[in-house]
Amino acid sequence: MEPVEITEGGIRLRLLLPDDAPAVAEACNDPLTQRFVPGMPQPYTVADALHWITEGSTAAWDAGGAAWAIADPDNDELLGCVGLSRAVPERRQIEIGYWMVPRARGRGAATAATVAATGHALRNGFDRVELLTDGANIASQRVAVAAGFTHEGVRRGAALGSATAGGPGPADGAAPRDDLVVWARLAGDPAGPTPRALPDLPGGALTDGVVLLRPLGPDDAEFAYRLQSLPDVVATSVPPVTPTRGGIETQCALAPGKWLLGRRADLVICDAATGTPTGRLGLYHQEPEIGQAMIGYSMLPQWRGRGYTVRAVRLLARWAFDNTTIARLIAGTLPGNTSSQRVLERAGFTREGLLRGRLPGPDGTRIDDVQYALLPAGPADDGSGQAAIGSANAIRP
Repeated sequence: MEPVEITEGGIRLRLLLPDDAPAVAEACNDPLTQRFVPGMPQPYTVADALHWITEGSTAAWDAGGAAWAIADPDNDELLGCVGLSRAVPERRQIEIGYWMVPRARGRGAATAATVAATGHALRNGFDRVELLTDGANIASQRVAVAAGFTHEGVRRGAALGSATAGGPGPADGAAPRDDLVVWARLAGDPAGPTPRALPDLPGGALTDGVVLLRPLGPDDAEFAYRLQSLPDVVATSVPPVTPTRGGIETQCALAPGKWLLGRRADLVICDAATGTPTGRLGLYHQEPEIGQAMIGYSMLPQWRGRGYTVRAVRLLARWAFDNTTIARLIAGTLPGNTSSQRVLERAGFTREGLLRGRLPGPDGTRIDDVQYALLPAGPADDGSGQAAIGSANAIRP
């Protein structure tokens, strides 16, 4: 492709200039940029920026790709960079990547630049544009959705990680490898944003004034590990295995992305008055084709017996039935877990039967699962006429 400037969507894509070097160096030293753009020098100097501007960006155009500065069209302030690379001419495919200076994040500039650069590629000989993101990079994945890209899968170990970004490497000293989430946009795809099966919570949380539900995130790892390591929580988990700290950290880091993909909504149950985390609640959209979802929950011992779980599952149920295509909610409980069965009954669930040997137990055994279900027209004991949702088992991995 020939170097070209583009102005659309409230941003300007222009060639990089030597005067951009200080801003590029500042942005590329940002911890998030360093974490999610592998291979950058540490620290990233103005000299590194000048080399990339004068040599690297030029080489991108020479190789059939592109490298643009994302600039404010009014004052030419550098907001970030977007580029096209790794062209596969025989497949008419190319890859897009971007980064933003910290002060320009959250303003829609990355989405506008991605739309503009993708459109340019699709008008100039390419039929498919790929976008690869780290599973923990929720901001980049939101850009992909907003720009109309479709999630296609995960490439295991497709990126070289780092000890600082992804934890310590393998025991043999080899460089760690990170998975990459694959997104793509084809020439015939409709304009974005891509529809979502599980939208964001209104205002970022749900509350009835007593409990508050908010999304699980990376900062919840310590709380989640303490909760999920409790013996009685482990006993009702599927499978009933004590988690590792690293596993919980990964779960919390990837939770926002899984919500964005519509696979599961992981939430923290909090005391509304203080914001104190009290438990976890998860909605698993495991059968979207038939409109069925399942939940699971767990609660710290000192917060049990206060009705928080029932309130939490009612909140989640109302949101799910009102804002998604979910038409049937299911929940399971171990036969002897009478307290969880009472939660389900208070939430309006109906017992449907016993599935023999459905769940994996300890030491290779199998455990029966008592099944409950709720439809949108099901009863709720608060007289609101709204459906509610509950579950007896702990958070499922």
